Amino acid sequence: MEVDTRFDAEFSRQLQKLQAEGNYRIFTDLERYRGHFPLARRHHDQLTQDVTVWCSNDYLGMGQNPSVIQAMSDALQQSGAGAGGTRNISGTTHTHVLLEQELAELHGKEAALVFTSGYVANWSTLATLGSRLPNAVIFSDEKNHASMIEGIRHSRVPKKIWKRNDVEDLDRKLSEFGSETHKIVAFESIHSMDGDIAPISDICEVAKHHCALTYLDEVHAVGVYGPSGGGISERDRIADQVSIIQGTLGKAYGVVGGYIAGSKESIDFIRSFASGFIFTTSLPPSIVAGALASVRHLKVSQSERHRHKRMVKLLRDRLDQVGVPHLANPGHIVPVIVKNPVKCKQISDMLMAEFGIYVQPINYPTVARGEERLRITPTALHTEADVDYLVASLSELWSQCALARAVA
Repeated sequence: MEVDTRFDAEFSRQLQKLQAEGNYRIFTDLERYRGHFPLARRHHDQLTQDVTVWCSNDYLGMGQNPSVIQAMSDALQQSGAGAGGTRNISGTTHTHVLLEQELAELHGKEAALVFTSGYVANWSTLATLGSRLPNAVIFSDEKNHASMIEGIRHSRVPKKIWKRNDVEDLDRKLSEFGSETHKIVAFESIHSMDGDIAPISDICEVAKHHCALTYLDEVHAVGVYGPSGGGISERDRIADQVSIIQGTLGKAYGVVGGYIAGSKESIDFIRSFASGFIFTTSLPPSIVAGALASVRHLKVSQSERHRHKRMVKLLRDRLDQVGVPHLANPGHIVPVIVKNPVKCKQISDMLMAEFGIYVQPINYPTVARGEERLRITPTALHTEADVDYLVASLSELWSQCALARAVA
C-alpha cells in the first residue's frame, strides 16, 4: 500500500507559508571551542567558519568552567553515561539528592525538585497545581513563557491574563474571585525577550492579600543576580515572600535541567502528582554533577557576575554612541528591535557571512509580529574587543539598512 501523501502536502503548504512570512527557523550548526567561548565553528554548505556567538544563554560562561567540566568528567567515569531510569525507579543518584539540597538552600526554601528542563519544570508544575487544587484559577502574566502557557493550558482550569508587571490589573482580577478559590499567580522575574524586571515584592503583597500562591519563573535570573546567584528574589531579599521559585540549570549555570524550590509540602506534592516528572528518565549523573559544581561555584564567586555586568553596560554604552537603537531595560538582555522578520533575518545573515558574528533573529511566535529583533546577550567571557567589533559591524549594517529604507 502506498503512503498517503496528502499529509506531506499539507506540511509543505504550511512550511512554505512560514517561509514567506520570514518566520521559518533555520538551525545554525555550531561546534563550541572548549576554553575559547564565545568562539565557535560554524558548519555550512560543507564549509566551516569561525564565528563569535552573541546570542547564547550561557551568560556567565559556566559551560566552559574547568570545575564544572571536571565534575562532569569525574561523574562519567564513576557512574557511567545514563541514570538508568526514572527518579522513582533506580534513577535517583546521591548527586541528585545533593543538587536538590543545594538548590533549596540557594533560594532559602525547605526543598527542591530537579526536572529534565526548565520547560518541563514549568509545564509539569503549573499543570499539576491547577488540575489538583480544587476550584483553582491561574492568573498568568500576559508575556509568560510558552512553557508556562502550556502548563496552564493543560491544567484545564480557568485562567485570567493580567497585563505585564501591572500590579493594579492583577489586583482587579484577583478581586473577581472569593476565598473559596485556590488562586495561583504565575509570572517571570526577567522577561526573556524584553529584559524587563517584575516588581516581585508588590506582586507578592497583592497575592498575599488575596490568599494566592505565587509561582515565580527565575530562569533568566538565577546565577546572574543576587549575592549567591539566587536571582532577583534573592537580590531584593524577597525570596521568602514567593511560594514556589522555578529556575533552570541550562542558562547561567551552563549545563541543562530545570527545578522548583518551595515548602516541603509543595515539593512533595509536585513530586507525587506531576506526570512530567514521574514518567521521564532522570538526568544523567554527569549532568547533575556539573550542575551541582556550577551552583556551588556561583554561590561564592562574584567575578563572573561582575564581569558580566560590566560587559552589558559596555555594550549598551557603545550602541548608544553609534546610534543603534536598543530596548532599554534594567536587565542583561539587549534587544535590538528591527520590527520586520525578513529584514531581521537579513541583518542576522549579513552579520554571520560578512563579519563572523552570530546573533539569531527572533521572530513570531517567540515575539509578537512587528516586534522582531536581534536578541543580544553579552557574556562574562566576551571581551572589550568583541564588543567594539560587534558594535562597529552593527553600525555599518544599520546604516546600510537605513539608506535602503530612504531609497525605497
